Amino acid sequence: MDNYLDLLRLILPEFLIHHFTLVKNTKSGEVMHLYFEEQNIPAKEDYGGNLIAHGFHKEATIQDFPLRGNTVYLHVKRRRWLDKTTKEVVQRDWSLVAQGTRMTTEFAAFLKEINRY
Repeated sequence: MDNYLDLLRLILPEFLIHHFTLVKNTKSGEVMHLYFEEQNIPAKEDYGGNLIAHGFHKEATIQDFPLRGNTVYLHVKRRRWLDKTTKEVVQRDWSLVAQGTRMTTEFAAFLKEINRY
């Protein structure tokens, strides 16, 4: 299993490996879709353990680096939690998508760099 995680670390953004679970994958022709859900583990430093799971945000679809000639789309569902004390709905602040694009920040930075040449 550790070899599998090492391989995924080379292919996918690090935050997906540590904080999300791959729940489904599909491939049609040269298009691959990977579906992730945020794990039900709120940050320990947040809200002193008063959080309970409260569903998911709408799924975000993000284009990532192509893999072996396949276009790759990441479908990411971020989790929400409810603070039992204040009844406030909270979530982690993930910077998943490069501003003004539908691509991961890493992929957008890569494309920006190669376009300079």
